[in-house]
Amino acid sequence: MTSPYPDHPQLRGNYAPLRMECDIDDVIVRGELPRDLDVTYYRNGPDPQFPPRGDHHWFAGDGMLHMFRIQDGRVRYRNRWARTGKWKAERREGRSLIDPFNPVADDPAGADAERDGLANTNIVWHGGRLLALEEGHAPFEMDPETLDSIGAWRFGGDFEGPMTAHPKIDPGTGEMLFFGYMASGMFSPHVGYQTVDADGVLTRSEHFEAPFPSMMHDFIVTAEHVVFPVFPLTGDLERAMAGDPPFAWEPDKGTRIGVMPRNGSVADIRWFETDPCYVYHSMNAYTDGNRIVAHVMQFDAAPLFPNVDGTPSEPGDPRLTEWVIDLADNSNGIRRRFLDDVRGEFPRLDERFAGTACGQGFYAASGNGDADIVAFDAIARHDFKTGRRTQYVLPDGDSTGEPVFVPRSPDAAEGDGYLLCMVHRARENRSDLAVFDARTLADGPIACAELPHRVPYGFHGNWKYNE
Repeated sequence: MTSPYPDHPQLRGNYAPLRMECDIDDVIVRGELPRDLDVTYYRNGPDPQFPPRGDHHWFAGDGMLHMFRIQDGRVRYRNRWARTGKWKAERREGRSLIDPFNPVADDPAGADAERDGLANTNIVWHGGRLLALEEGHAPFEMDPETLDSIGAWRFGGDFEGPMTAHPKIDPGTGEMLFFGYMASGMFSPHVGYQTVDADGVLTRSEHFEAPFPSMMHDFIVTAEHVVFPVFPLTGDLERAMAGDPPFAWEPDKGTRIGVMPRNGSVADIRWFETDPCYVYHSMNAYTDGNRIVAHVMQFDAAPLFPNVDGTPSEPGDPRLTEWVIDLADNSNGIRRRFLDDVRGEFPRLDERFAGTACGQGFYAASGNGDADIVAFDAIARHDFKTGRRTQYVLPDGDSTGEPVFVPRSPDAAEGDGYLLCMVHRARENRSDLAVFDARTLADGPIACAELPHRVPYGFHGNWKYNE
């Protein structure tokens, strides 16, 4: 018999696991879905199958995929767990066995589990495969129609992992670029960098040593450069063995930024330095002559992780921030400035313009001035030409996650399309897939696919055209 989940802030409310798989053939739709919106949207997030071992962390839940097939003005829904080695071993034993953040706390009954990760952070369609991602292992392949688990995908057997949950896909060539931190083992300083072509064939694999072992969640790519941010959210085996936080905020180490030419190698990385800060997610970046301009959601310190002594960190408000790295400047510093004063996270853009000087971006925001770290109450659009923000604020108590952009057509102008957002309706304790016309965002959603249950707070989603 499964025991009750502990009373933990990341296991309550809409953080609480759904713990069920279901299908809805024809979801109720309020409003009218555009007939030219013919895509399948996938959203990933943690949904722990059993109560956790020891201390819980939101990032450690089992991956659950939610699929919305939008076609002919109708929506079909399905959700399934990623049946990883951890998931299968724990289903067999009927309890939690593996602590993803602290391997010294694992139950011996899980020793035979295949270590293929959690598959709980992002989901991408590339090379004809649907890949569920986290950042400690190789991708985990899922069937795009049924969401059946296929298993670890190693790009034809050539790749061992780990792989970031935030690969970048070149909109011109279809090439996918990615990295993996702690590449030679838990808490190691080694980083892998790989590329695969549009068909998913591994074309490049290199390794370098970061200044220190860091949780490097995302990275930055332009048409000409690859940027590896190393923040002082450090991993330390000795800390873990002593019972102290395995991952902790260590600001004295500062922030280091590695810049590599895309036509070069890891031997060409040049390191820049700046004050301690943390970025989970970048929006976009571009190269302008000798300058790299990046737009990121910057915290003062890493949220959701403690200081080295176990006390809570003070992350401050995440804000849209511009970084400028001047490659002609011998100071090896970077310039940073806030572009807005509103709280925001989960930035996205019209991906057809990734790596270039795009004109606008989208993100989840705090329209009423207060928000949980992931439960934002507004969707915002930032215009980089005018510096202006347009936003839609949800009804009181409701919250949104990441807004995902779908162009109206493959050749539509930048920003001409739709935003897909998961919205938690707090008063009804259930979720909608809200669809906005990106050009008239402030007018509110043009349609909502209304689920009868919650979709717990999660991380990231992506889409593909229907066949």
